[in-house]
Amino acid sequence: MQFKHLFVTTAAVLAAGAANAQMSDGVIKIGVMNDQSGLYADVSGPGGTWAAKKAVEDYGAAAKGLKVEVVFADHQNKPDIGSNIARQWYDVDKVDVIVDVPTSSVALAINQITKEKNKVFLGSGPATADLTGPACSPNTIHWTYDTWALANGTGKAIVDTGGKSWFFLTADYAFGHALERDTKAVVEKNGGKVVGAVRHPFPGTDFSSFLLQAQASKAQIVALANAGGDTINSIKQASEFGIVEGGQKLAGMLMFDTDIHALGLKTAQGLNFTTAWYWDMNDNNRAFAKDFSAANGGKYPTMVHAGIYSSVIHYLKAVEALKSDADGAKVVAKMKEMPSEDKLFGKGSVREDGRHMHDMYLVEVKKPSESKKPWDYLTVKKTIPANEAFRPLNEGNCPLVKKS
Repeated sequence: MQFKHLFVTTAAVLAAGAANAQMSDGVIKIGVMNDQSGLYADVSGPGGTWAAKKAVEDYGAAAKGLKVEVVFADHQNKPDIGSNIARQWYDVDKVDVIVDVPTSSVALAINQITKEKNKVFLGSGPATADLTGPACSPNTIHWTYDTWALANGTGKAIVDTGGKSWFFLTADYAFGHALERDTKAVVEKNGGKVVGAVRHPFPGTDFSSFLLQAQASKAQIVALANAGGDTINSIKQASEFGIVEGGQKLAGMLMFDTDIHALGLKTAQGLNFTTAWYWDMNDNNRAFAKDFSAANGGKYPTMVHAGIYSSVIHYLKAVEALKSDADGAKVVAKMKEMPSEDKLFGKGSVREDGRHMHDMYLVEVKKPSESKKPWDYLTVKKTIPANEAFRPLNEGNCPLVKKS
């Protein structure tokens, strides 16, 4: 079966050694699936493929006698296309692990197929916290962030500083619904109220009618439960309608450095959001960003790129420890058993529900006068410890979690 949207690269094939005998087909095959050219292309896209290859290179797979191949494909943000690619990869192309998969509706489909085929899914790009809740799987690890963490970080901070009434502008698919649900819960728990919500098509282009409803609501906070190009266009059009000048505040519930770059600091300054990683926090992150930028046309990495790198490193450690990649559930079990550590996310762990545990960060977009170098966009306002950043284990309704 052929897919015209399927793109394959073998640039990451490394020299084989004796260890390959234990690997299925003698090769560890990693499939990076994401949006290569649409509204999430800057969030992950081609840079995600680069990040996976970089992880393989930095892990020193060749020197360890491991033969690793990286392939990639564009799911076009459509669950049916993503599902077809996954089945082709698992059944025909002998892919062992699928990595990234932004767009929660696609990720939920890949999550189910991966379980059926007993392979491995490492989600860096998807947001829905259902991946470690009702939809949790013994074959999936949700690595970088989720809707609960975004709601807990940004939503709580805004309510605590006086943003009590909220109106949601929500992307009408699984991700937007989950982000609105989780943020609403945090807002109400902390004494705020939601006065209204409207759902826009995904992807969207004209947000004018939705923004007028938000403006008419008189809510203090207009929460954007969307991402990538949808968020960028929402903020640009909100500026045209004078929403902020009129006294309302925008809350980007999921934002990336690439969004700030597209908007410019003049438009984005003062926005608060939650992130799992920022390129300018330490020397390791800066070195990764420098290499990434050189290889990706001057663009800088997002937390999704960093999460792809980190998750692939930990996956390779588990496969090496098992001396096999054949049984996906056993590989994931080993990843949960072993503490995670790499140069971008530092030390972490994987919970029994598949949630990778690490600190999150509340950040604020700088004023133009505060930015001193290219992509110098964010100030870290608060570190949210891992045990506070993510949903408590006993609240997710994950079938894998033993009831106490």
